[in-house]
Amino acid sequence: MPVELSHLSAPGPAPAPGDRGTVRLRLDLSYDGTDFHGWATQPGQRTVQGELEEALGRIARVPARITVAGRTDTGVHARGQVCHLDLPRDVLATFPGRSDRSPAEALVTRLAGVLPSDIVVHVAREVDDDFDARFGAQWRRYRYRISDGPAAHDPLRRDVLRHRRPLDVEAMGRASIALLGEHDFLSFCKPREGATTIRELRELRWDRPGEGRADEGLIVATVVADAFCHHMVRSLVGALIGVGEGRRPESWPAQVLAARTRDAATRDGAGSAPMCPPQGLTLDHVAYPPDEELAAWAARARTLRSPLPSAD
Repeated sequence: MPVELSHLSAPGPAPAPGDRGTVRLRLDLSYDGTDFHGWATQPGQRTVQGELEEALGRIARVPARITVAGRTDTGVHARGQVCHLDLPRDVLATFPGRSDRSPAEALVTRLAGVLPSDIVVHVAREVDDDFDARFGAQWRRYRYRISDGPAAHDPLRRDVLRHRRPLDVEAMGRASIALLGEHDFLSFCKPREGATTIRELRELRWDRPGEGRADEGLIVATVVADAFCHHMVRSLVGALIGVGEGRRPESWPAQVLAARTRDAATRDGAGSAPMCPPQGLTLDHVAYPPDEELAAWAARARTLRSPLPSAD
């Protein structure tokens, strides 16, 4: 049940960043997204943000509002998610109780006692007010895992897509090369009003780990970009699965990119990319610049890029 905060001590709006009476905390966390309706709080839905803010409210006994590095969709997992929040300094000082732990260490322990088992906060630490989990990120890395045959299917893993047909990993890798770099990824995104679909795709690699390696026998896509627009990773993977099955030529993902359209693809022509299911997708890592560069990087990230010229 969501905690009712109206009766708790020190009610009121969340503290403003930079307020001398507040402390900014960075939380590093993981979650199994199977039973969540995505990250962002939604009325009547179980979400990661909702569960985490409820747990923080119980512990701090003040409303807690979180800013996250990347909002994940329904069913998407995270191993390296990052968020930040601001709490009153006097509230933070109460967390250790009679122990000799730091307030941040005590918060991690107390969160472990109230969060559901499919969310784990690994580390909490005090950071400078210039730290911004969303706009301060330099790049994000996702991994998409696919099992393309019964020998690799594992009923205990909920972070892998079971695929019925074998996939040609080498062909998928060759087809990925043309997508690297800065492009308008409109054909691979569900655009948000007023937001750009221009992104810099830094890495798109396909591997089938061998015996004794992590993810042995699976197909693993590693996708790195400065940022991702809505559904971008799932659409990249969806387009390349068509190549791996042999239904599409290796040139087809590049044609989809060049089309820059939300119209559906035809049998013979390029259109918007098909989107694969969410369960194979995991947010793996979010990278940040050194502390002294945080403010400048966040200001730069808030500046929208100019749109590319219209496609012919």
